[in-house]
Amino acid sequence: MKKLNTQSPDFQTGLKALLAFETAQNPETERIVADICADVQKHGDAALIEYTNKFDQTNAKSIDDLILTQADLNAAFERIPNDIQTALQTAARRVESYHQRQKMESWSYTDEDGTLLGQQITPLDRVGIYVPGGKAAYPSSVIMNAMPAHVAGVKEIIMVVPTPKGERNDIVLAAAYVAGVTKVFTVGGAQAVAALAYGTETIPQVDKITGPGNAFVAAAKRRVFGVVGIDMVAGPSEILVIADGTTPADWVAMDLFSQAEHDEIAQAILIGTSQAYLDEVEAAMNRLIETMPRRDIIEASLGNRGAMILAKDLDEACEIANYISPEHLELSVENPQEWAKKSATPVRFSWDATPAKASATTAPVQTMCCPPAEPPAFPRL
Repeated sequence: MKKLNTQSPDFQTGLKALLAFETAQNPETERIVADICADVQKHGDAALIEYTNKFDQTNAKSIDDLILTQADLNAAFERIPNDIQTALQTAARRVESYHQRQKMESWSYTDEDGTLLGQQITPLDRVGIYVPGGKAAYPSSVIMNAMPAHVAGVKEIIMVVPTPKGERNDIVLAAAYVAGVTKVFTVGGAQAVAALAYGTETIPQVDKITGPGNAFVAAAKRRVFGVVGIDMVAGPSEILVIADGTTPADWVAMDLFSQAEHDEIAQAILIGTSQAYLDEVEAAMNRLIETMPRRDIIEASLGNRGAMILAKDLDEACEIANYISPEHLELSVENPQEWAKKSATPVRFSWDATPAKASATTAPVQTMCCPPAEPPAFPRL
């Protein structure tokens, strides 16, 4: 990891170099994605099968080989350990509870000349959620995309997830079961996004596509925007932790790993006000990395774009965080609610009552549209 000190005369130069990242669209990626999307739009299931066999190294003979039934999802749920079952159910309940508080309501009023004005909030009929299944599999992506759709009253949730070499992740499929996903197709990449956007003989066209993916998925979402809605075009994962030394170093180390493990170009930054504490976190990282299943990716990420920054105080740390404007901002400090007020970007809060710690996601809030009616019950929770 790079080491920066705000008191150093070359700090600004070092910070700009740290944050420099080529965000321009790759012409070759765009060309490939354009061809794939056009092919899926024209040839439907046949193109989808061809690309899935090519990129995921599968041997699907027909579209039926790429469909998972509710029985398949239930079987995956039954195969995983009880503690993981409970963890998924707990996560789904908590995410549902959070998004209940984001529900939009219809409203109207009559102005001074008697004109009735207002806004009618209605849910989308069908959404598609993209769940990564390449370098890593994230059941959290299932829950965090499906549960808001349920709360909004969306009728159908179509999930696509790649299964490289035909390997299915039981925890991801169990998460789909717990989250009440309607249909699951084992396809990924730009071809899956195109299938959701345009529809095929088997995969129904959706109103909106959400969920993260690689550069090809991002390019495909960018291309189909307008045909369907999308949540956002996601870039590399980012986390910035501001720490005052009151949180156990091991915890902060693991939080940095949590985003660094996503990709070799993910970025994890720690800003501290004590060199001794930064050294303690570095020692924890060096020790804990030995136990990480995705060690190679974490080390590449931290080596390429990771950094520790020594700030003179928390005010300066917050100024730097506002300048960087990371995807995930974590305040591992005393009185985190007060320091969160200094954030210049909209945040979602998650206060941990154990130590003085808080985390807040600074990504823009997305919505599936929320109806005034009560959401459906979730018997699997």
